[in-house]
Amino acid sequence: MKWFRKSLTAKAVLTTLGLSFLALITLGGFLSFSLANAFYQNRVEQILSETERAIGSVQSTIAAASLNDETSLQTVLNSVVPTLQVSGSSANRQVALLRSPGQPQLELFQSPISPDLDLNSIPEELRIKVRENPAILSYTPVGLVRDSITVPGVTVGGAISVPLAGEFELYLVYDLSPEQEALALVQSALAIGGIFLIFIIGLVSYLVTRRVIQPVEQAAKAAELLAQGNLDERLAERGDDVVAQLARSFNRMATNLQQQIQKLDSLSRMQRRFVSDVSHELRTPLTTIKLAGEVIFANRKGLEPALSRSAELMQAQIDRFERLLADLLEISRYDAGAVQAELEVRDLNAVVGSAIASIEPLAASRNMPIQVLLPARAVEAELDAKRIERLIVNLLSNAVEHGEGKPIQVEVGENATAVAVCVTDFGVGMTKQQLERIFDRFWRADPARQRSLGGTGLGLAISKEDAILHRGWLQVWSKPKRGSSFRLTLPKRSDLVIANSPLPLPPRSMEP
Repeated sequence: MKWFRKSLTAKAVLTTLGLSFLALITLGGFLSFSLANAFYQNRVEQILSETERAIGSVQSTIAAASLNDETSLQTVLNSVVPTLQVSGSSANRQVALLRSPGQPQLELFQSPISPDLDLNSIPEELRIKVRENPAILSYTPVGLVRDSITVPGVTVGGAISVPLAGEFELYLVYDLSPEQEALALVQSALAIGGIFLIFIIGLVSYLVTRRVIQPVEQAAKAAELLAQGNLDERLAERGDDVVAQLARSFNRMATNLQQQIQKLDSLSRMQRRFVSDVSHELRTPLTTIKLAGEVIFANRKGLEPALSRSAELMQAQIDRFERLLADLLEISRYDAGAVQAELEVRDLNAVVGSAIASIEPLAASRNMPIQVLLPARAVEAELDAKRIERLIVNLLSNAVEHGEGKPIQVEVGENATAVAVCVTDFGVGMTKQQLERIFDRFWRADPARQRSLGGTGLGLAISKEDAILHRGWLQVWSKPKRGSSFRLTLPKRSDLVIANSPLPLPPRSMEP
């Protein structure tokens, strides 16, 4: 079934075969019914004609004979009636001459009947019909038993008047098994022809479908290679039909896409190089400015109050500028693919504890307790402790910044393949539109809000890259006025694939 779902050729051929099979079944059934009806009607017309001649012959023979007594009557009928009987492989007809009820009794007379005739093949309903309509022939289909097999037949009856004896009924029973065999032969020929026709339709359908669908499959394969980054993939252009137009349009699209991607890639490389070069070039003057600022800041007590305050502000901005340069260099290294994780087996509980210890004084200054939920035993995983600690510190600083003085919750969990850390605050939260941009560089949820922690706008973007570097997930859940929860999930070993996170998102504390 998977092959059928993926193969357009199989769908087209099997659909064509299915519809053709239904059409042939319908047509075959109609032809079979028509042939059977035609066979039967033609044979019935022949039978009625033969019976009419037979009754006329019997009636003429009786009228020409001199009938004086029962013996002469019996003799004439015994000589005439058996001549109507036919036996053979191509035709079979049996005869019965029966007296109608209510006629004068004849003591010595016996009705001439074919030896093998079963009188059950002459239904009483037919006899009543013959007596009620003596001027016309009456017939009915019957079943005849031949060698313990029931075969179709027709019984035809007509009235005969016999001088001195009264009214008689002459019945001819025809065996239709030869006609049935002929019909079966025709139906078998139709069935065999239908099977061959289905095979031919399937073969033709496959050839036509392959010719039409093969270029589409080639286009799909080329599009897949194009999506994987093989921008040089092109389709062969042959002819002027719609397939050739598709190939030309695809090739033009691929060429334009390749040019645009190359242009954007060139611009991106220039931008990354510019950021990296500027960041490096700014470090030298920044070092000089920082040294001068530290000298001024160290001697601020001897300055006037206004100059002392300016020295403090300058030192704070120099520190922020230094962090910004460090983050710009870090993000440029990620863009250049030059970052390698220094993985080692570490206790995640210890890494989280170290991150909390560095942010706890700031949280305490805002009266925001940090509630920690750690497993009782060590939670070990392969990770770059320095980067993961920096990531968790960044999440904690965001929680302090936007938690509005409410407690912060940190939870650690593990399962068979992964470990996780969840940092939750109960502050302002974010809308759905804000969540879509939360990991964008230099983006702020509320540009009018003044940051008190001096963030660079690159923290969450770098945190996302750190998580990807570890083949992990960094996910966020947030609701306005309810708070936000960031969940970091990492594989226990670098060769494992994360199936699910050990911690729920949103956390249980956020559930209504």
